[in-house]
Amino acid sequence: MNIMRYTYKALLFFGLTATLLLSCSDDFVNVNSQDENSENFFNTEEDYQNALIGAYDLLQSSYLNVMLGEIASDNTLAGGESATDVPGIQEIDDMIHTPINDQLRDIWNWMYGGVNRANYILEFKDKIDFPNKPNVLGQATFLRAYYYFELVKFFGDVPLAVDQRLLFGDQNTIDRTPAAQVYAQIELDLIYAAENLPPNQTQTGRVTKGAAQALLGRVYLYQNKFAQAAPVLDDVINSGVYDLVADYSTLFENDNENNIESVFEIQYTDLEGAGFGCLQCSEGNVAIGFNGPRNFNGPLFESGFSFNVPTQEVFDAFDQDDARREFAILDIVAFAQANTDFNDGAGVSFTEGFEHTGYFNRKYIPRVGDTNIGDQNLTNPNNYRAIRFADVLLMGAEAHNQGDGNDELARQYLNRVRERTTLEDVNASGSALTQAIYNERRLELVGEGHHFFDLVRTGRAAQEIEGFTAGKNEIFPIPLVEIQLAGNRWAQNPGY
Repeated sequence: MNIMRYTYKALLFFGLTATLLLSCSDDFVNVNSQDENSENFFNTEEDYQNALIGAYDLLQSSYLNVMLGEIASDNTLAGGESATDVPGIQEIDDMIHTPINDQLRDIWNWMYGGVNRANYILEFKDKIDFPNKPNVLGQATFLRAYYYFELVKFFGDVPLAVDQRLLFGDQNTIDRTPAAQVYAQIELDLIYAAENLPPNQTQTGRVTKGAAQALLGRVYLYQNKFAQAAPVLDDVINSGVYDLVADYSTLFENDNENNIESVFEIQYTDLEGAGFGCLQCSEGNVAIGFNGPRNFNGPLFESGFSFNVPTQEVFDAFDQDDARREFAILDIVAFAQANTDFNDGAGVSFTEGFEHTGYFNRKYIPRVGDTNIGDQNLTNPNNYRAIRFADVLLMGAEAHNQGDGNDELARQYLNRVRERTTLEDVNASGSALTQAIYNERRLELVGEGHHFFDLVRTGRAAQEIEGFTAGKNEIFPIPLVEIQLAGNRWAQNPGY
C-alpha cells in the first residue's frame, strides 16, 4: 500500500459557534457547528494517521523547489514558451528576482502549510497513547524538519514554530528566527526522528531511520559541520539497507521507483486530475509536464512545456564515455536521428521553446503510458528521488575529505559512484579531491534540484552563476506580502 496514493482533501478543522438573531425578537439561538473542532480531534491512532497523510501531502508541492534548484544554477535555463512564460521563473533564472514573485511565495506558503500540518500532530502528541506512537511522531518530526530545511535554505531567517501551529493573528507577534536557530531545531528533529523510526516501513513512501540520518547529514553539510556529518552518513552507508542500482539507465523509470537506491522518495500518482488554479492540489508531479519537450511526437516520451532545459555547458561537462549522460539529459536531435522510422518513417517531431538548447531533463520528463487523468501535463506519476544512496555516498565523501581528512575513505565513496558508470577511479587528495567530489555531485545529481544550493553552500555560486551577486543571491527574498501581513516588522533579506 502506497501512502501517497491517498488524496488529502481537508484535514483543517475549525471550531465554530454560530449565533442567529431572530427578527422581531431579542432571543438568540445557538447553532451547533457541523465542523469538527481541532482541539477534539486526536482520539484514536487512525486520527493521527489521517493527519500524518495530510502532513505528507505537501511534499508533492515541492516539485517547484526542485525545478528552481536547477534553474537558479548554471545547469539549466528557464525555457518555456517565451520570455514572459511564468515571469517568476524567468526572473530567477536571470538572477533579477524581487520580493514580488509568485513562485517564491508559493514555496513559502506550501512549505509552511507542511510545517503547520506536521505541527498539528505534534501539538497534540501527548493526548493519547498507542503502540505505534513513536513511529508516527518520528514521521511527523521528520516532515517538519524537511519543510523547515526547504524554508531556511531558500529564505534564511524564517519564523520558527515548534509543536504548535501558526494561526491567523500570529503574524502580528511572531518574528523571523535566525537561520542558525532554525538549523538547530532541524537537527534536533532529525535526531529524534532517527531514534524513533524503523529501518524499513511496512507502507511504501513513509520515512525511515535512514532517511532521517541522511537528511541530518545533508543539514550538517549545509552548515560546514563536517565532523558531525561524517559518522551519521557512515551509518547510512554501512547499514546494509541501501545500495546503488546496477543499471543507471533504469534508475528514473516509473517501473523502478522505490528501489534499493531510494533513501527517501516523494510519491506521486496520475489517478487524480489537477488544474492550474491549484497546482499544489495535484497528486501528480507537476514538474514532469513543465520539463517535457513542446508538442513532442515520438516514442518513449510525451509532450510538456519545455521549461528547465539543460545547458550546453552541463552536457559537455560529462565525459563522452560517461553512460549517465544519455539517461540524465535527453539530446533531442540525437534522439530524433535514432528514431527516423517512428510513425512509418515520419520520424520524431517537436516544437522549439524559448531558450531552446536541444536538451531536456530526461530524469523527469513525461513517459508514454502514464494515465495522466485530468491535465496531462499536471498529473504525471513520476516519483521524485529526494535522497538517493549515490547522494549519500558523495555527501559522505565530502564530509570525510573536508572534515577528518580521511581521503582514503572519501575516495572509496566517490569511486563507488563512478564505478557504476565504468569511469576510472579518482586518485586525488586534498583540495583536488574536493573538486572531484563537487564535479561528481553535479554530474550524478544533475536535474535533481541540488546544484544551486551546492554552489551556494560551497562558496562557488558567484563564480559559476551569471548575474549572481555575492552577499545577496545566496538566499531569496521574503515575499513582500508576508512582510506586509506581519505589519512591516520584518526586515527584508539584504539586497532586495
